[in-house]
Amino acid sequence: MQHDISRKVKLFYEACSFPGYDDCDSVYGLRLKAERGIYAKLLDDQLPSGIRILDAGCGTGQLAIFLSLKGRKVLGIDFSSNSLRKGNDFKKKFKLDNVDFMQMSIFDMALKENSFDCVFCMGVLHHTHSAYDGFKVLCRLVKKNGYIVVGLYNKYGRISSSVRKLIFKVVGERFQALDYFMRRGDMDSKKKKTWFMDQYRNPHESKHSVGEVLNWFKENKVEYINSLPKISLDEQFALGEKLFEKHDLGGKIDHFLSQLSWMFTQGKEGGFFIMIGRKTG
Repeated sequence: MQHDISRKVKLFYEACSFPGYDDCDSVYGLRLKAERGIYAKLLDDQLPSGIRILDAGCGTGQLAIFLSLKGRKVLGIDFSSNSLRKGNDFKKKFKLDNVDFMQMSIFDMALKENSFDCVFCMGVLHHTHSAYDGFKVLCRLVKKNGYIVVGLYNKYGRISSSVRKLIFKVVGERFQALDYFMRRGDMDSKKKKTWFMDQYRNPHESKHSVGEVLNWFKENKVEYINSLPKISLDEQFALGEKLFEKHDLGGKIDHFLSQLSWMFTQGKEGGFFIMIGRKTG
């Protein structure tokens, strides 16, 4: 089961590696592209220079490269050689010294424990045979008081995407306009195809709740710090958000109602949420 899922997902990303570098013809262009997203800009503003970062499941490496531009040492790992080739080509072309790429699986990493100040794993664990087992492995690589940042599909926020996926399975690729991104006028056909493949043709995905991830944190001595979107009804995301300062955890009612709202607000984003924790032990 484990090897079958890994094989299918690996083949999928070898054939469909993204994002590409077509709209990034320079380091400056890559920076501009990244900074259009509020989250990436906040990361760049708030992560200090000189720290060691692991981007686990880095894909084509755009986040890894972006975070390396201000003196941070970044290692991007992925099991897709085609994806890593794109990142390595960009690194070599512009002689970038603070980022490296290695091909390896999250479940078989030849990396020293307690060696990274920050570990990112965005949109990866839910495509593995066991998201929790992958999370445990990543926690071991984080230094004490370091941060782990995971992005996952949410059980509630993913409902509308799952319904569309079922429709597309029945009718083929007709009615793609049911998806928000496929209706956008500012995305070219190549980006739309990539989005559609990732959202609706990926061979394996799992879905997770806020409470489930909080239990992951507790079992691995990780303190909750922040989330995007917010999981407390008393908080809202702000443009000046301090990503790595402790925020209100809220209670189970907050978590339930927040996730219910994601059915409508996060559905067009693929039902994706981010949890940030700090390793305490």
